[in-house]
Amino acid sequence: MFKRSFSRCFVIAAIGVPVILTGCTSLSGSADASKPSAAPLMALLPMFTAPGVPATGPAEQPVGRIGWPIPANDTLPGLPGKGIAEHPMLYIGEGYNKIFLVNDGKVIWTYSTGGGNELDDIWMLTNGNILFSRMGWAGEVTPDKKVVWRMEAPAGTEIHAIQPLGLDRVFLIENGLPPKMMIINIKTGVTEMTHELAIADTTNSVHPQFRHARVTDKGTYLLPMLAGNKVVELDKDFKEIWSYKINKPWAAIRLLNGNTLITDESDKLTREVNPKGETVWEIKLSDLPEQFRLADCQSCIRLANGNTILCSRGNNGKSPQLVEVNPDKKVVWVLQDWKDLGPASALQVLNDPGIPENPGECQR
Repeated sequence: MFKRSFSRCFVIAAIGVPVILTGCTSLSGSADASKPSAAPLMALLPMFTAPGVPATGPAEQPVGRIGWPIPANDTLPGLPGKGIAEHPMLYIGEGYNKIFLVNDGKVIWTYSTGGGNELDDIWMLTNGNILFSRMGWAGEVTPDKKVVWRMEAPAGTEIHAIQPLGLDRVFLIENGLPPKMMIINIKTGVTEMTHELAIADTTNSVHPQFRHARVTDKGTYLLPMLAGNKVVELDKDFKEIWSYKINKPWAAIRLLNGNTLITDESDKLTREVNPKGETVWEIKLSDLPEQFRLADCQSCIRLANGNTILCSRGNNGKSPQLVEVNPDKKVVWVLQDWKDLGPASALQVLNDPGIPENPGECQR
């Protein structure tokens, strides 16, 4: 059973607070997520290369590659698209704890978070700060590499999912016994909401409980239960209003069209389902041409043009990290670049429309 931790009126207050951004009114659904704001992030990129940005920030810790081969060229020849120059993006992956900011075909900024644990979730905000989860902790760092917020995961817990709610609040899930979802005001340090979730694994294992959970534009909670083999949506009172059974869901995204895009790590597929649970689009990794085939699938994103980008850890340099397909499942871009980058668990395409801290505007 899901356990309610405080009164209904407090929940509504926590979720319905105004977000101080042009074009967004609240997390309660009054903003129209079907009309995302123009892409605001590209204008921020000069902040990361400005004079005074240090090569290494005071809290950075070195991180080494883990065993994959480093090719002599930037990308393998003959792959669809423009390699690392295809999209400006923020890029992370399990197995290499370095955040990469990519623009104009090159890495323009990095942030190393040290060895151990794993990077899973990341956002560039409209103030230029980078918000991320790091399994053992979560943090926010400025373009000039100053840490403005950090939260340690308590002993026996892990943080794999994080999402900005405006510029002052974050939503996250703390895997644990029991797991909890939380809304934290990072300016005041006050935890404005905490709610215990059902154990997602009968073995009581913490690590595989939850990954890319999200607050929707309606203020509901969309929770992919990796070990529980289903996606569950809870309303503001934490009552289940929708669920969908699927093996090992690593990410679940509420799309602008109202459907839900889910990655199934076990069956190696990405599936779009409508509110009735009907499959309206699906791609299996086995559908990809063999030379472009990903080794696994973790998160995914849906671009404004209707294309879908699939993310993979890449089998230690033996396979591509990213594949972009159009709605007809034709491959339009493959990234296999183990010289500049590492595995890909998640990315944010920076020239796509939508304000990241407005729930529902970004399809990721």
